[in-house]
Amino acid sequence: MVRPSWKFLLLVALAPAAALASQGAEHGDPVASVVLALTVILVVAKLGGELAVRLGQSAVLGELVVGVLLGNLRMVGYSGLDHLWADPAIDMLARLGVLVLLFEVGLESTVGQMLKVGLPSLLVASLGVITPFALGWGVGAWLLPGHGVYVHAFLGATLCATSVGISARVLKDLGRLQTPEARIILGAAVLDDVMGLVVLAVVTGMIGAADQGASFSVASVVGIVLKATAFLVVSLFLGVRLSPRVFHLASKLHARGVLLALGLALCFLFSWLANVVGLASIVGAFAAGLILEDVHYRDFVDRGEHPLEDLIQPISAFLAPIFFVLMGLRTDLRSFALPATLGLAGALVLAAVLGKQACSLGVWGRGVDRLTVGFGMIPRGEVGLIFANIGVGLTLGGQPIIDRATFSAVVVMVMVTTLVTPIALKFSLERAGR
Repeated sequence: MVRPSWKFLLLVALAPAAALASQGAEHGDPVASVVLALTVILVVAKLGGELAVRLGQSAVLGELVVGVLLGNLRMVGYSGLDHLWADPAIDMLARLGVLVLLFEVGLESTVGQMLKVGLPSLLVASLGVITPFALGWGVGAWLLPGHGVYVHAFLGATLCATSVGISARVLKDLGRLQTPEARIILGAAVLDDVMGLVVLAVVTGMIGAADQGASFSVASVVGIVLKATAFLVVSLFLGVRLSPRVFHLASKLHARGVLLALGLALCFLFSWLANVVGLASIVGAFAAGLILEDVHYRDFVDRGEHPLEDLIQPISAFLAPIFFVLMGLRTDLRSFALPATLGLAGALVLAAVLGKQACSLGVWGRGVDRLTVGFGMIPRGEVGLIFANIGVGLTLGGQPIIDRATFSAVVVMVMVTTLVTPIALKFSLERAGR
């Protein structure tokens, strides 16, 4: 008896999905193919996330890995899911997922907390942006000399941010959230995100201006920095003052879902405003999250409703995995057959790790382990993927700034930095006797 190969079994298992997708597209309701695609994406995302959590890793890593696997099934002879990575409906849901995800990240911090992080966190964050950006630019100039200065700058931008969620999750799992190192790491990670968004605004603004024929100048860079900073400052100032009044008035309404609807409306409004002034929409979503504090919607909570963070989580649990799986789907493993792509991925990983170790130079005072702070700033996670995805959508002269090979190298960097953080943090904390 001849046993079927695993490739054959895989084809048999996935063939119905491809057939149903084709049938849905040909017969009537156009949403049929979309909901089938969502079925596949959500199921594999949760399975991948569960496996990653059981292995002591972030669920984000599992969702990304299963996306990579689905996107490269063509390597074993199956191409029935290739259309997913370019599907406009899935892409739009993923973009909404990014906005909700950044809004949720912003909700985890407040303006008051940012002002209280102290000088150590500010120094750590500043070094954690400047050094990785310089190293990323250097890697691009060294390995991609023909791609132009804008690609080099964008690679630097993807290395700037730190994933607050992953760092907090690892420290919580290790029972070390109350240590001095944890407070510095989490404070600096939030500031990292803010500074990273400003860097992203500068880079995307330069690329947009160049695409319209404008030449690079120091004055234009300063202008973009001032515009991004002004948007954040004005948004936070007005938001903190006005949002309590708006939510108090809204609490007079007794229809279901008012708090959630108002929170999402604020997120989307700020995203639109950021786009209007020439910034990435995610800058506005993050700012909207920073503005809102528990005290702003206390009237809703006092009458028995869940806090906004709890209400957002189910929506994020639906939309965010679509984004992570889609990022994996767009990762082309065949590009790593080229030594140049493999070398770029390795160099980006090295720059990402070493760049964040410079953060330790910003730690001063006794009783704080510098190595732990440096390790805690390593993961790029969802923020790095968001930056990379924006790069894929940017064009200069009709050509994308980030090609699929470069994007794949960035995804590998994100995966490796996310994978090594729990191991490195556990080692450093045990070594320091925490």
